[in-house]
Amino acid sequence: MFTTRRRVQTPRGEAAGVPSTGPGASASTGATRQAFVAGRSGDVFEGIARQASGLGREAAEVNGVLEEIAAGAATQAQTLDGAMQTIATMVDSNRRIGDASRAGQQCLVEAHAAVAKVVAGFGETTDTLSQVTSSAREITQIALQTRLVAFNASVEAKRAGEAGRGFSVVAEAVKDLAARVEDASRQIMQTVSMLDARLAELSREIDDDAKGEGTFRAALARSEAQAGEVVQAAVRNVRCCEEVLESVRQLAADSHASADAIAGTRRKAEKFLELSESLIELTVESGIQTGDTPLIEKVIDAATQVSRLFEEALDSGAITMADLFDENYVPVPGTNPQQYTTRFTALADRLLPQVQEPMLKCSSKATLCAAVDRNGYLPTHNARYSRPQGPDPIWNAAHCRNRRMFNDRTGLAAGRSRRRFLLQTYRRDMGGGQFVYMKDLSAPILVRGRHWGGLRLAYQF
Repeated sequence: MFTTRRRVQTPRGEAAGVPSTGPGASASTGATRQAFVAGRSGDVFEGIARQASGLGREAAEVNGVLEEIAAGAATQAQTLDGAMQTIATMVDSNRRIGDASRAGQQCLVEAHAAVAKVVAGFGETTDTLSQVTSSAREITQIALQTRLVAFNASVEAKRAGEAGRGFSVVAEAVKDLAARVEDASRQIMQTVSMLDARLAELSREIDDDAKGEGTFRAALARSEAQAGEVVQAAVRNVRCCEEVLESVRQLAADSHASADAIAGTRRKAEKFLELSESLIELTVESGIQTGDTPLIEKVIDAATQVSRLFEEALDSGAITMADLFDENYVPVPGTNPQQYTTRFTALADRLLPQVQEPMLKCSSKATLCAAVDRNGYLPTHNARYSRPQGPDPIWNAAHCRNRRMFNDRTGLAAGRSRRRFLLQTYRRDMGGGQFVYMKDLSAPILVRGRHWGGLRLAYQF
């Protein structure tokens, strides 16, 4: 951060370490004073440059921390949304359990009533069959008496001779009807007797298993009670889940509000970071020599070399403009993290190492040097970061960084900037919660006046 210096009053002239410019002073003394002031001004501007560099580092740190917090808040909000959906599903499931339990309880009540009705009906049936048997016996007796009366009438008709012939016919018909009624009654009695025997057998079985029938009724009663308990438990669960759901819903709303607030703060931090980066650039462009000045010139020269190599490839027919500016990024199967190829990837592999590898030796703080296109696609990385991928995606992420998309804030800005140079600051994630604060210096790559991308040089503070 900038530091505030207290102004110290010093005497004029030589006592202050500055040659006097009074009437008797010579012209050479005036020149010396100007040189002294210029030197002091240079020291001040260099101090400002150092402060600006420190400010950029702190801005990168703040932005990086806020980025982590924003990501965590967004994840928390998503988790709460998922929990809210899960609880809502639980509420719905408990409602369905309650409905099903009520239906089951009603079925048990009806079954209990049906069993009681069957037992009662069995007794009624037995009584009815007894009545039928009694009635059949009475009908048989009546039929016998009717046959006897008909027989007597027939005898009297024969005695009457010709006058009793008609009466004799009627008597025979009555006797025949009585015989049929008697036969039908006997058949009824036989059938009823069979039914009565079967019912008697069933009655004995029921009597023998009276205890079991009582156990069954008790089991039905217990099942009814248990079903009622399930219904009550489901109702309590629904009520409890609804209360939890309301709490989670409020928590999710608060979490989303916090995530939005953090995102807004992060946007402001990014503006602060951009302002600090602009201050560093203005310091460099003013002509003041800083630690970044030599690297800036080297990156600009290296980007110019890449432009020349691409144009020479176009002139020789090694590639066309359409292929060099290809944006059809084809995923490489089986890669994790995902790698891509384009129609210019092979050309980049042939041409870029001769520029990128020497740049790693331009400073002991240099970490990487690679070209990216306008969309952050990095076709060819330094040899140390271009290892073949293996089964471990974490290892791949650290050692297999070629043919990857780096379309974050820093990568896109480097690929799309057309300014003479762009100096950015950022936190580089080294894994395991370790971060390194980096500067990302880039210069545009122009091919026949068309912006292809940028050459990036990353180095530590």
